[in-house]
Amino acid sequence: MDLSSAEAVQESIRNLDYIADSTLSTTLFLALALEKPLFLEGEAGVGKTELAKVLAKLLDTELIRLQCYEGLDSNSALYEWNYAKQLLHIKMEEGNKGDTKQVEKDIFSEEYLIERPLLRALVRSKEKPAVLLIDEIDRSDEEFEAFLLEILSDFQITIPEMGTIKAVRNPVVILTSNRTREIHDALKRRCLYLWVDYPSFEKEVEIVRTKVPEAPPHLAEQICRFMGEARTMDFYKRPGVAETLDWAQALLALHKDELDADSVRDTIGCILKYQDDIKRLDEEGLDKMVATAHLAPEVEA
Repeated sequence: MDLSSAEAVQESIRNLDYIADSTLSTTLFLALALEKPLFLEGEAGVGKTELAKVLAKLLDTELIRLQCYEGLDSNSALYEWNYAKQLLHIKMEEGNKGDTKQVEKDIFSEEYLIERPLLRALVRSKEKPAVLLIDEIDRSDEEFEAFLLEILSDFQITIPEMGTIKAVRNPVVILTSNRTREIHDALKRRCLYLWVDYPSFEKEVEIVRTKVPEAPPHLAEQICRFMGEARTMDFYKRPGVAETLDWAQALLALHKDELDADSVRDTIGCILKYQDDIKRLDEEGLDKMVATAHLAPEVEA
């Protein structure tokens, strides 16, 4: 594993089938070198979460994922006490007539502490930093976003009954956002920021040929050209790279080696997830887009 330069990082993750351009690999290199959280923003399905998974493989370490959602609170993200186990311990000690202060000390120890993702990332990074993925931060409430500020600055938390726990080595942190709402500047300032866009045609062909090597080169090209055209349309939800790969695998499963209008209509659910978008595509450009997908020369094998 060579992480000594942006080029080395790019090559290393390329060996794990993640295709990154120089901007992404440079930003990732800097995040690792400076031990700064990396904030990735972009449309759903462009590879933000996948990058965290690949990074954990690259570093041969644990991936700890915190999936954000509306209503997520600090207890669910940080830690909780195992109340049932504490109550059982108290009842047992009542029978034994144990010392009350010692009982209280016992039930607020690590044995009764349930680690949630944020605490687990701090504790597990003693020997080898874990990769902490805070996924879709834009789905959480602003209060939770504010709660993250201290953790991302100091990598420590305080548990009233136990004191302060600080990471021996900072975990590698990746935050993602699909930009359903704006994230506060205070959080962004603590991170290196990168907008992850849809890939270029050439890059997407390379992704398809890497992830779905069974796909014939000319089919990979047709798929990617069609997807590029589809993303120019005013859809409610534009398809990402994940949809491209799903579609390529679906066409192969159907033994298709060429795009045609009928096969596109039959498999359109792989790339569009809203009926209004499907209807718009069929009415406004499907046949033309299929024809366009066949126009370009094939990518060399």
